Amino acid sequence: MGVDGTQALEDERPAHKPWLATFSIDLHEVTTAQYAGFLSATARSAPWQWETVDLTRHGDRPVIGVDWTDADTYCRWKGKRLPTEAEWEKAARGTDGRLYPWGNQVPGKDLANFALGARFSYSQVLMPAQSYEPGKSPYGVLQMAGNVYEWVQDWYGTNYYDVSPDRNPAGPDQGQFKVLRGGSWSDLPKYLLTYGRFKLPPETKNSYTGFRCAK
Repeated sequence: MGVDGTQALEDERPAHKPWLATFSIDLHEVTTAQYAGFLSATARSAPWQWETVDLTRHGDRPVIGVDWTDADTYCRWKGKRLPTEAEWEKAARGTDGRLYPWGNQVPGKDLANFALGARFSYSQVLMPAQSYEPGKSPYGVLQMAGNVYEWVQDWYGTNYYDVSPDRNPAGPDQGQFKVLRGGSWSDLPKYLLTYGRFKLPPETKNSYTGFRCAK
């Protein structure tokens, strides 16, 4: 987990090897169709931009416009939870320190959905959650690079890797930001790295961010 050297940002250092208990993680990002079922079964308010969703055309696209609490609540409703940051990186990276889920090859349009600018529409920038088979992780998990950033469980700490426990690290006890992983449809390749960390206030809703659940 993490990386050493001059290429690393401060919050990505040092490289270290935490031990994780067995866990499972969704193969795909949560889709609009799945989230629609959640909305109809609960009193949860709809995500940002939900009025532009056409489930007949966009049902297989990842849901966006959800804040951290939305994502956390959905996972709990499904009997799951958000993955920890360490679990997410393990699922994306495996054990060989690879730079991207598929290996060390620079991202290409057959491997991930990225670098599409900043203008959002469900039809034009998001790809179905079950696409990019060649870009899957060592465990067969799809789109852990690009498409949408993914909320994880942890609070963000710049220097957390310096003090994180050796077993099942779960982030600081509190914070101002939550961690996101994986990069989005809008991002350049450097944001798709398996060890890359991103942070946002937990109440943020935008067109770049979705999630997947773990257990």
